Amino acid sequence: MMTIDFRRDPINILLLAALLIAGFFLPSWLRFLLQMAVAGGLVALGVMIQMRAGLVSFGQGLYYCIGAYAVGMLAVKMNVTELGILIPAAIIVTAVVGGILGLLLSRYRDIFFAMLSLALSMILYGLLVKAAWLGSTDGFNIPAVSYLGHVPAQAVREDWSYVLTVVLVLISCFAVARYLASGAGALCDAVAQNELRLEYLGTSARKVVFIVYLVAATISGLGGALAAIAMGHIGPEMTNWTTSGGFVFVALLAGRGSVIAPVLGFFLLELVRTYALDYAPNAWQMILGAVMLAVILLLPEGLWSLVRRRSAK
Repeated sequence: MMTIDFRRDPINILLLAALLIAGFFLPSWLRFLLQMAVAGGLVALGVMIQMRAGLVSFGQGLYYCIGAYAVGMLAVKMNVTELGILIPAAIIVTAVVGGILGLLLSRYRDIFFAMLSLALSMILYGLLVKAAWLGSTDGFNIPAVSYLGHVPAQAVREDWSYVLTVVLVLISCFAVARYLASGAGALCDAVAQNELRLEYLGTSARKVVFIVYLVAATISGLGGALAAIAMGHIGPEMTNWTTSGGFVFVALLAGRGSVIAPVLGFFLLELVRTYALDYAPNAWQMILGAVMLAVILLLPEGLWSLVRRRSAK
């Protein structure tokens, strides 16, 4: 496994901040695509930090969906639209669920962890599909949220939502970078490389995995909450296996060299998907698959390896 120094990530995050600020000058459709991509990128980041510990979660859509539905149910079922309540509620709910399930999943590794995480995600999908009071397969719309009691006008609502997403994504990336650069984050590599030796040194590998899983669940829930606010609609497909698989693909294609890699990778993947669908509506999946295959074959360490090679020169 390649050695990565996450202490350099604050500089990368500043670069990401500059790119996201530049998003204000993009066409509205492209800015919305960027906004959705960085929200989903938080979930891919959750998958990436689990990969640092040698774990692959095929069910990360579970927390993406829980965060979104926490916002949706509060807004629609309880008439709570204040952002200062919705975002903390989504984080708390996903953290609690992640803590409970983490006690179970931290016992497993390899294919058992992957399949169990997928199974839990599909259980939620099945429950949501059959829940008519939550819109079943169609989901339901979310009303406009308020910012400290102020509901922005329709004309500037997208601007407020974009700023919210940018600020919270940058804070999350910085927090994760600090975690991975710390001693606790370094233990992730130890779990992946030699779990038995880690136990001999007096550190519980299960505890390390539990913390990693909890961090991943929390930021994934935040990503789901931000996506729900941006779209104004949620549905059970957010926890389907195809959604979770997409997050794994992004984490693999982007690489693990930086916390911003999954965020940028998600945007690039969505950009390719959008243009492929526009120019070849009957063959866009083939184009997307060809791009993924090319990246896997030519850049086995992910797209971020291009940046690392350039920095090493």
